[in-house]
Amino acid sequence: MANPRVFFDMTVGGAPAGRIVMELYKDAVPRTVENFRALCTGEKGVGKSGKPLHYKGSAFHRVIPDFMCQGGDFTRGNGTGGESIFGEVVEGMDVVKNIEKVGSRSGTCSKQVVIADCGQL
Repeated sequence: MANPRVFFDMTVGGAPAGRIVMELYKDAVPRTVENFRALCTGEKGVGKSGKPLHYKGSAFHRVIPDFMCQGGDFTRGNGTGGESIFGEVVEGMDVVKNIEKVGSRSGTCSKQVVIADCGQL
């Protein structure tokens, strides 16, 4: 069976920035991949915190060009909660590169970067 593919439709500074498609490595880390996939679809409902278990509407709170984009912490919004992805970007590296332009060496973003929508393909 093929690895699942999920997407993030991103906004930067409130403007549409494009879609990032990720292929998840379910054979390497099946539980982590299933959790991440379910957070993309929102199918698990509401968590213990009372917040939806869904990446939609969450922000990339830390962007360091040529290194990483960190986000999706819908519980705390600062990177101390949340899940990790085990996979790779298969479409939308141009979107990732544009997001990096609003990042900094410290990780602070000059514009808000938000997952406007997400799901499974």
